[in-house]
Amino acid sequence: MTLGLVACGLFFLLDAWAPPQDLPWKPLDLRQPIGWATADKVARLEVDDRASPEQVEARTNACLTLLRQAGVQVRRGQDRDDGGFCVVRGAVRLTGGEMTPVSPNGLAMRCPLAVRHILWDRHVLQPAARDVLGSEPARIDSLGAYACRRVYGSQDQAARPSQHARANAMDVAGVRLTDGRTVSVLRDWEGKGADGKQKAVFLRRLRDGGCRLFGNVLTPDYNAAHRDHFHLDGAARGVCLSAR
Repeated sequence: MTLGLVACGLFFLLDAWAPPQDLPWKPLDLRQPIGWATADKVARLEVDDRASPEQVEARTNACLTLLRQAGVQVRRGQDRDDGGFCVVRGAVRLTGGEMTPVSPNGLAMRCPLAVRHILWDRHVLQPAARDVLGSEPARIDSLGAYACRRVYGSQDQAARPSQHARANAMDVAGVRLTDGRTVSVLRDWEGKGADGKQKAVFLRRLRDGGCRLFGNVLTPDYNAAHRDHFHLDGAARGVCLSAR
């Protein structure tokens, strides 16, 4: 009985004083900073591959509501089945609102990946741009999300499917700032050239923050295939080469 009372007391103390983003029983709020429980909360939005169409729509509608409540303009995307492992369920398109614009506009991706992207944009990219480079981000340059292929575009039938084949990954090539500067993964990862060291620090902040949200965060440090972009995906588990 005593242990039960202590447990109840701890629960109420946590519920009252701990940040909501650190408590798994609190609802996910995209306006809150990234916390201990954030990634697990996003994972609850995932659609199981065996889910019925009705279950897919219910989960996706809940995900859309979460984004809209956070001031993001988003619409339901078109799901697709290109055969084999190239199946996209629960697709959405981010079109504007309280987010850094992404080029190309209206990029289609699975809704939980869109939630991860918004959290990364708001709580990693934007503050890093201000803190490190003294400017606001004006645009994120993306290389796309959906691609019906295996990892690295391999033709080996034994190679595993890419998360891009489910629109569960996006590639980021760089960021444009409101002061006119650009940050390129290809040019600036090694910290060379004008304000190169600052840009390299900025890119590593993006990587390290991404490791708190995404399953895989692949950068030029991973292999040559990622020399010009970050690969960010919503896999359940994977690789994240971080300084932390």
